[in-house]
Amino acid sequence: MLVRSSSTSSDAATQLVTSVHERRNRDFWDADADEYQAAHGAQLARGKVWGAWGIPETELGMLGNVAGLDVLEYGCGAGDWAIALEREGARVVALDQSRAQLRHATHNGVAAGTGVRLVCAAGESVPLRDASFDLVFCDHGAMSFCDPERSVPEIARLLRAGGRLVFNKATLIYYLCWNAAKRKQTRRLQTPYFDQRVFDFEEGTVDFQLPYGDWIRLFGTHGLVVDDLVELRPPVDTSTTYTDFVPYEWARNWPAEEIWSVRKP
Repeated sequence: MLVRSSSTSSDAATQLVTSVHERRNRDFWDADADEYQAAHGAQLARGKVWGAWGIPETELGMLGNVAGLDVLEYGCGAGDWAIALEREGARVVALDQSRAQLRHATHNGVAAGTGVRLVCAAGESVPLRDASFDLVFCDHGAMSFCDPERSVPEIARLLRAGGRLVFNKATLIYYLCWNAAKRKQTRRLQTPYFDQRVFDFEEGTVDFQLPYGDWIRLFGTHGLVVDDLVELRPPVDTSTTYTDFVPYEWARNWPAEEIWSVRKP
């Protein structure tokens, strides 16, 4: 069911049907959005920076030239990435299922004077036409919080031939080394590698992961080809507002985040 709603912006669409885990995640982000933006808004406002350590896109070059492209930000939060890409000539749609996050995106878009279209919808069932986009991307967005068995075919549907999916998420080892008692990553594996797909610590979000071989096979099943996988390492002497994400020294030794670049031939 697709309805138009003016609760977020006059150009926002709302998709009402969500899965149980998406409802859990939506409720979390609706409750946490204001505190999250207060804590991290200044870092996010830098625009085109990846991950917890804010590594500039100018250094990584994952998206390339976006001028003239139709772009979907798949889990946009306050829309900082979307606004930055729109300024570079992209036609951007920014999707999030959290109305509270989209209120921040609306405010930021108005302040920036951009024409980014906001869509309030579930990531596993996007109310947009087939083959609408040249690029779908997210930085710790919907690809972290949606079931890949649903999100990957949905993105394959939305991409045009030659289009790309680029997304950053936490690595599987980030979860496997999580010590619940110490509430941080340790140097020891805490959880088996195989069959670990859903991570629900009963506070916060429900997160999804796949082993690497499963990711590659899933992409291939839906006609997508892997071009690159970049494992992020925090720069020397850097700082972050995400101080509870992962210990800095741990992330210098093991990858806590990774960016996939996938193409639809």
